[in-house]
Amino acid sequence: MKDKKISHRLNEEIRHRQIRIIGDGIESKVCSVQEGIKIAEGFGADLVEINSTTNPPLCKVIKYDKFLYEEKKRQKEVEKRNRELRVDVKEIRLTPNIDTHDIEFKSKHAIKFLSEGDKVRIVMQFKGREIIYVEKAQKTILEFVQNLSEYGLAESLPKLEGKKMFITVSPRKK
Repeated sequence: MKDKKISHRLNEEIRHRQIRIIGDGIESKVCSVQEGIKIAEGFGADLVEINSTTNPPLCKVIKYDKFLYEEKKRQKEVEKRNRELRVDVKEIRLTPNIDTHDIEFKSKHAIKFLSEGDKVRIVMQFKGREIIYVEKAQKTILEFVQNLSEYGLAESLPKLEGKKMFITVSPRKK
């Protein structure tokens, strides 16, 4: 994955007559680009255009590599926060003739998913002539959801689509 280049105008690339200059240890003032570059060189730093839409454009006296590093770090923090907010949907598959031990085993997985904050989609698959056991399958799914009632809530009743019956359980708010 390639890094997105953050492009800012530096020093001589700034194409405005007047700029507002800011920075650490610098009093905010409006001056020409050449004067801003001289001030930046005096600090051993670069003049970087931060916001070109304001009037006059906003330029900051900073070390550009340090600025890029902090910008990249800030971007990673935003992406991390977005990842934490995202809710995944985990799927657990059952069959109509499932044994009680298997239901308990799979409900432990569902509890783990729900406690991590993910939604759980329970899918009952019918193979061949198993479709005649729709009531038994619905009862099994509701029993499965009952086992999860402490950790999550069913969003709706089980729905049958083709040869699959499914229900989605979302985690309880902490």
